[in-house]
Amino acid sequence: MRIVLDANVIIAAFAARGLCESVLELCLDSHDLLLSEELLTEIRGNLHRKIKLLPKTVEQIERVLRENGALFVPALIPANACRDPGDAHVLGLTVAGQAECLVTGDDDLLVLKRFRQCQIINPREFSILIHRK
Repeated sequence: MRIVLDANVIIAAFAARGLCESVLELCLDSHDLLLSEELLTEIRGNLHRKIKLLPKTVEQIERVLRENGALFVPALIPANACRDPGDAHVLGLTVAGQAECLVTGDDDLLVLKRFRQCQIINPREFSILIHRK
């Protein structure tokens, strides 16, 4: 499955052991993880500022993501496609990478439930979906 993990899910995977960590591991191991430079920049910044990881650790995480993910330039999406115009790049990534699923904890994205071909769900719903298959 082609999947976009929103920055908040990836950051949570490194902030604490738990559901988001399991989701990230599953995506890295068994699915196509779709990334963009903008998403990686957001992840890098938040891992450093919010989680207070050392720069070397942040670099290692970024390297793992780059080596195991596929980089895309997000399609241009109108800012009014979602409640938070700052989330348009994530929706653009789902379009450019032909994602089947966007996993996020962001209510501004979750309220959409679907964007074009892509289902938008939270980490718990993703875990349930994957384990049903």
